[in-house]
Amino acid sequence: MSEIQNKLSDFKKKSNIIVNEFANKSLPTKLNRTTSGLEKYSGSWGAKQIAHLLRRTTFGAKKENLQTLKNKTLDEAIDLLLQPQNKPLPPVNYYQATYADPNGIALGETWINSAYGDGTVNFYRRNGLRYWWIGLILNQPISISEKMTLFWHNLLATETNEYDDARYAYLYSSLLQSFAIGNYKTLIKEITLNPAMLKYLNGYLNTKTAPDENYARELQELFTLGKGPDSNYTEDDVKQAAKILTGWKINTSNPPSSYFDLTRHDTSNKIFSSFYNFKVIQGRNNSSAGTDELNDLINMIFSQDEVAKYICRRLYRWFIYYVIDNNAEQNIIIPLAQIFRNNNYEIKPVLETLLKSAHFFDPLNMGCMIKSPIDMTIGLSREYDILFPNSTDLVKQYRGWQHLTEISNAMAQNIGDPPNIAGWPAYYQEPQFYEIWINSDTLPKRNAFSDAVISKNGYNRNSVKLIIEPILLVDKFANPSDPNLLISEALETIYAIDVTQTQIAFMKSILLSNQSSDHYWTDAWNLYKANPTNATYKEQVNSRLQSFFKQMMNLAEYQLS
Repeated sequence: MSEIQNKLSDFKKKSNIIVNEFANKSLPTKLNRTTSGLEKYSGSWGAKQIAHLLRRTTFGAKKENLQTLKNKTLDEAIDLLLQPQNKPLPPVNYYQATYADPNGIALGETWINSAYGDGTVNFYRRNGLRYWWIGLILNQPISISEKMTLFWHNLLATETNEYDDARYAYLYSSLLQSFAIGNYKTLIKEITLNPAMLKYLNGYLNTKTAPDENYARELQELFTLGKGPDSNYTEDDVKQAAKILTGWKINTSNPPSSYFDLTRHDTSNKIFSSFYNFKVIQGRNNSSAGTDELNDLINMIFSQDEVAKYICRRLYRWFIYYVIDNNAEQNIIIPLAQIFRNNNYEIKPVLETLLKSAHFFDPLNMGCMIKSPIDMTIGLSREYDILFPNSTDLVKQYRGWQHLTEISNAMAQNIGDPPNIAGWPAYYQEPQFYEIWINSDTLPKRNAFSDAVISKNGYNRNSVKLIIEPILLVDKFANPSDPNLLISEALETIYAIDVTQTQIAFMKSILLSNQSSDHYWTDAWNLYKANPTNATYKEQVNSRLQSFFKQMMNLAEYQLS
């Protein structure tokens, strides 16, 4: 237990995390970590900055992606990251050998437009949806889309275990992917009527005779206005919004959809509080009443400045750091919110400004996050070029993605099923925030996974092995025969912050087999390269590299992004 406690202490020191001593109090807003703002970054543009950009906007600083961006300017790199992506191919039947699809969906065919089937096939589909989602993240291009899709999943959270239907889960995830860098106001309208959300927050049960306030409450408290100092909507505002949202139901056809039933709708006028300037939303009694009143509600909510500020604060904690001090609020959040409003709630201009800013590349904002479990498992897999089965064997391909899904879940981040409507506590729970990811249960699991994939036998389960091939990895380095250059290149790719010379010296001693001269590594490497089929020479190099990378991943610094 003492080793775990020591590592936890290292995390706090290395990531410059400021922890309030009072569990129920926020950090004082007068505290300033840094004075940098949204002025365009004009400093060095090298491997360190590029790796930082990739870690925060994708999952892991993949070697080939680093090389691609080294040949681009900052503007070109951001433009590439913000390019819209094509809609991905949908999840498919991967389970045929285990359970025959009752609707006749063959192996490799998609089930998204088929009937529900039965509970068993829905179980396989629902799990397959999660594996498929992980596969999209694993195989992402140089794009912010997957990071933003997960951001919306955390902000507009639903749980597949609650609404159950795999088809709903696909419509939900597909919607988030479509709006990854789109218009937030439109996304809110769409998510309001999404079958998964209608089912999850009881919107389909909301009628004029039995109003259900669940969605109306979360729409304001979690999805748009938050709980900030300028968010003063009232309990009666929740009740009035619930009346507006009455009448929507789910059509369980293929694919599922939502529809409006006027007979279940409250047609009275809805009167809001002084926070909304006593706005009266006219009750309608026609076939378009549901859509028209929803539009009025969304327009009323988005007329509040606090919406833009709240979303920008959530983006800040996702991409920068969890402490929003006075400087961050005044020089980052408020001007970003103005950009958000001026662009009619398009998210792309906000991301473009933030990612090109001096604040984003401020040294104090680099390496200050603890990786989420999905970031840790998928980032590791991408950075170390772990080979996964491809679509020629669908069963094994999905099993490979299943490995990462289950490992991330064991570390407390289950894609598709955050713990509740508020998302994962690491992005809202004061005062710990990201520190919640690391505890006496999850840290050993992180180390066990990294130890397994760098070991001789790899992480092996259900006939699918995930393993790092260190020789293939360093063979892509500029000069792997030089231990100093090898270490330097590995450090700039793998670590978000600098490590001590003592740590570097220890890593080098591994490559040199505890000898003093560099040639002990250089000779071993060159001998292997000249005789690549010689098992002895290969094992000599491979075993040293395995120990070297294991040490790198066991240090506290590796958990930082």
